[in-house]
Amino acid sequence: MTATTPEADRRLSLGPAAARNLATTTKTRPQMQSITPRWLLKMLPWVEATGGTFRVNRRLTYAIGDGRVSFTNVGTEVRVVPQELAELALLRGFDDEDTLTALADRFVQHEYQPGETIVSHGSPLDEVVLVAHGKVAKVAPGEYGAEAAIGSMADGDHFGDEMLAGIDRNWPFTVKAVTPVIVLTLRADDFADLNGRSEALRRHVQDMLAHKGKPQNAKGESEIGMSSGHDGEPLLPGTFVDYEISPREYDLAVAQTALRVHTRVTDLYNGPMDQFDEQLRLTIAALRERQEYDLINNREFGLLHNADLKSRFQTRSGPPTPDDMDELVSRRRKTKFFLAHPRAIAAFGRECTRRSLYPEGTTVDGKVVAAWRGVPLLPCDKIPITENGTSSILAMRTGVDDNGVIGLHQTGLPDEYEPGLNVRFDGISDQAVASYLVSTYYSAAVLVPDALGVLENVEVAR
Repeated sequence: MTATTPEADRRLSLGPAAARNLATTTKTRPQMQSITPRWLLKMLPWVEATGGTFRVNRRLTYAIGDGRVSFTNVGTEVRVVPQELAELALLRGFDDEDTLTALADRFVQHEYQPGETIVSHGSPLDEVVLVAHGKVAKVAPGEYGAEAAIGSMADGDHFGDEMLAGIDRNWPFTVKAVTPVIVLTLRADDFADLNGRSEALRRHVQDMLAHKGKPQNAKGESEIGMSSGHDGEPLLPGTFVDYEISPREYDLAVAQTALRVHTRVTDLYNGPMDQFDEQLRLTIAALRERQEYDLINNREFGLLHNADLKSRFQTRSGPPTPDDMDELVSRRRKTKFFLAHPRAIAAFGRECTRRSLYPEGTTVDGKVVAAWRGVPLLPCDKIPITENGTSSILAMRTGVDDNGVIGLHQTGLPDEYEPGLNVRFDGISDQAVASYLVSTYYSAAVLVPDALGVLENVEVAR
């Protein structure tokens, strides 16, 4: 006999607990918190990389040494890495380690507080300045007397290296510290002394000065000679378009995993949802998330690491302001979209609100997103935020026809499940576990350097 409770004795109908035994449960598909919109994968035009490699042919460009230098420190003493001095324009390609070490020893360390002047407009340009730590701002007299901001620099940047070529001029701008700054300086006299002692350095400087005279356009590409606006029958210049001898090649990267499913699960528990399909769906989502992460952060082909150094900019004050975004978008034609961490987008929104600006959004792929100057501002949580609360904002032009940024993949793979992704059955083990190799192949290429720009050291925590 089954005991009943006083409450059951008083009920007039079937209780919910017992009724559930006859009901069919309504279930969701397995949910996954880490799935994001993956805007970068949606917005990049994808180009076939037949044979797993994509070569970017460009016009010949003369390297002008605009890279950043690196430093080491012992306590408060900072020193430039000698080999990194080859990033200076006149020392590009110079590899005499003894001379570079001697040159590094002649740099002198200076420290400045916010607001202090490092170099002054109109004073003699007689030193090279390396920014070892902190941020500095370049200003110059404007057309109507007020100071005009012309840029900012941060860790690893440098200025004044035209002094090494013996150019006699004055500083065309003033440089002030925005944050506490450490700089290293090399005086003209110290470089001239070392240049007189080292035959290798003297010969390299002479060769670079001779090379510097080769005709080139504003982008550093070899010039295409031509004549216009003439009368009569002048002698027209002959020309040809020169190409890079060793163009860059991008090999497709791969993200893979082995998906394992017990045959008992797919045999007995396959309704109403297909167990293998759900396992595969979430596995592919995870691989696509890794793909987008690599397209941004991979050191070989990731956009953050492959942006041209001339296309990297610093914020004026820390948080991303409308002025910073204008600077970023104005440095390229046909900017297709911005890509930023959601916290960076929020920081930009706060700056707009502070200035009483309320930018209109735009519609992309049927969704309303933030925008600036009509350019979509798309979120991407794969862009890192440093421990100091700084991030980056990317701006890009896309497509082969516009000499922009493109994604690379190869379709037509064996057992292809999605474009550029295949699922290959890998057998059943002695434990009755079926294995499937899931692989996706991808990369990204910047066809022309100015197609991609990065606003760096964007404060998102202020």
